[in-house]
Amino acid sequence: MTPASGGEPGQGAQAPSEPAAPRRNFADLGVRAVSGLVMIALALGALRLGGWPFALFWGAAGFAIFWEWQKLVGGPAMTARLAVGVALAGGSAWMGSAGGAEGAVALIVVSALSLAWLAGRERAAWAGAGAIYAGALVLSVCVLRNSLFHGSTALLWLFAVVWGTDIMAYFGGRMIGGPKLWPRVSPGKTWSGFIVGVTCGALAGVGAVVLSTLSGEVALAPLLPLGLATAAVSQGGDLFESAIKRRFDVKDSSHLIPGHGGAMDRLDGFIFAAVFAALVGTLHTGYIAAAHGLLVW
Repeated sequence: MTPASGGEPGQGAQAPSEPAAPRRNFADLGVRAVSGLVMIALALGALRLGGWPFALFWGAAGFAIFWEWQKLVGGPAMTARLAVGVALAGGSAWMGSAGGAEGAVALIVVSALSLAWLAGRERAAWAGAGAIYAGALVLSVCVLRNSLFHGSTALLWLFAVVWGTDIMAYFGGRMIGGPKLWPRVSPGKTWSGFIVGVTCGALAGVGAVVLSTLSGEVALAPLLPLGLATAAVSQGGDLFESAIKRRFDVKDSSHLIPGHGGAMDRLDGFIFAAVFAALVGTLHTGYIAAAHGLLVW
């Protein structure tokens, strides 16, 4: 939901003995910053309100991702597939918020199978995967927010980790430059951006917990490696979405968000991080108290 990690733009030829200086290209920063601040404000407002506003916000985000994914895949029965997406996003948000994670998982599986059938043999796997991608996001954030303990703090920690990673990877990659992270998939991303982003994201997560009402109950030491792992997973989500766009030969998943592209473009890393965080918390204490399991060790 913030600027994705970036890398060094292309440069002109230089003498082999002279190292290339990174170009500090921030031409897109203004529009991206304004859009990013609006999205941050909406996400924090929904988190603060909780209940149905939170479920509605993330259900809408999940449907936007679902719509973009199906649009990329293309194929027949698009109206019926979008109807499946409405049921998927709404049902996952409702059941995830009401403590019915098992039902939400079943809905995601049924939706994936329905989409695979509707889209036809050639597109079956890709269409079905869109249900898992969108549904997993909605279910994960709702499980964490509506956890028996510490739901709001867990989401604040997750926001801080992912946003800190994205923002600092953006600046680190453009200001430092250097070797590319995975040039075949995402030519702009650098190892410098990855390292700066992951480190800053983990520290931002610890800072968010220090400033929260949980600061006296949580041991901070385990949160640093957990934050590093979550930040790295979020960068993996960014690369995954870059690979998807390369596979379908598009630059952006849509044009919903000025300066950012689509919902998939801005939530790619957050989707992976949210699912990872929810799984860690659930495996630790069960999904009813997933946020507690995520933060308290």
